[in-house]
Amino acid sequence: MIEFLTRFLDNYTKNQTFRAHMPGHKGRSLLPELLPAYARDITEIKGADSLFEADGILRQAEHQTAEIYHVPESCWSAGGSTLCIQAMLAQMKAEQRNIISARTVHRAFLNSCILLDLPVKWVFPSEGSLISGTYQIQDFEKALQEVSAPACIYLTSPDYAGNLQPIAEISALCRKYHAKLLVDNAHGAHLAFLEKNLHPIALGADYCCDSAHKTLPALTGGAFLHMREASQVMQMKQYMQMFGSTSPSYLIMQSLESCTKWLSESGKEKILSCVRRAGQLRQQFCSKYHFIGSDPLHLTISANGEILAEQLRNCPYPVECEYADKTCLVLLLSPVMTEQDFVFLASALESVQPVPPELPPALPEPMKQVCTLRTAGLAPFEMLPLEQAENRICASVQVPCPPAVPIAVSGEKLTRQWLEFMAFYGLKQVAVIRNS
Repeated sequence: MIEFLTRFLDNYTKNQTFRAHMPGHKGRSLLPELLPAYARDITEIKGADSLFEADGILRQAEHQTAEIYHVPESCWSAGGSTLCIQAMLAQMKAEQRNIISARTVHRAFLNSCILLDLPVKWVFPSEGSLISGTYQIQDFEKALQEVSAPACIYLTSPDYAGNLQPIAEISALCRKYHAKLLVDNAHGAHLAFLEKNLHPIALGADYCCDSAHKTLPALTGGAFLHMREASQVMQMKQYMQMFGSTSPSYLIMQSLESCTKWLSESGKEKILSCVRRAGQLRQQFCSKYHFIGSDPLHLTISANGEILAEQLRNCPYPVECEYADKTCLVLLLSPVMTEQDFVFLASALESVQPVPPELPPALPEPMKQVCTLRTAGLAPFEMLPLEQAENRICASVQVPCPPAVPIAVSGEKLTRQWLEFMAFYGLKQVAVIRNS
């Protein structure tokens, strides 16, 4: 594999050209420890290509990413999976497709629908919660029958707890109804490199996004947008430039290239090794912990995660988790972990004692959508304590990340049952449309 961008940056940093261009730091850092990064932080100068109009080294590098993932086409994002989600939904808007979505979505999806003025038909999980739920195929088929064609289905898989959705089956359903399938695969950039390829495109999705920085060795904000039809790449680039910064980070892009190179060399072997080691860890502690979720790099424990997380922070082998609530704790693993890392983690898990999880309330009946997502999301709002928000209309969604999964969505009339559900997950206030 050729490191096109890395080669260019190597040459540029060595030839000591005076930088009469952005960024203003001129390759010099105020912090000595960051000097190597600053030296390689450039803008779209001659030869460096331009991400959203790429026809040089960046386009060649993106082709290599597509080859590694065995997909027809890939685009890079220095704006995370959020930018990819915005582009995917803009394409659905252009195709005038009705949006059917599983309710377990990231707020990036909801915000994109607000910006694009897209209505959504929600499908709620049959089991679990809005953080991690299980869906029935027949519920998606019913939704497809209830909306006018053309349509698309949007899924989050893996979800925050590592639960994988039946993408192959839902893909087949989409083909039956001439619908498109979009997958937020932000937590699953590694799935193409398991013994069985579980990447959404391999399972039939039309578009998906992978956040390379979540489970692979890339800088935060590095993501891939994959598509089934190579002819769509120019259109997707056009949508990405509508929403993304005109100054995408070359440091993030170089990390995507190095990540692709790593995948082409030792990455797959290291992913499989990590999966095997994670399986051994689950087996080692199966009598002490109840593990949930089906993604191998999510070590999700059914327990009172808030208590367990504090224990892990304060044990002789301190561990900081990815996410914790009253129902679970998520430890996110990575193929760059060493054997010593696994020994360290095992020692921490040995030294703490889990507390049983609190069971969340059952999902209430869906709330009534009284105005559009866009109207509510862009309306003047006020923050109210949950106990004062009954019968008010949810405005812009303000939920912490992680997990950034909206419980109520913009335009819904808040009911007491849903406010109690929000309180269980630690929310104390909600944005509501300001009364005139």
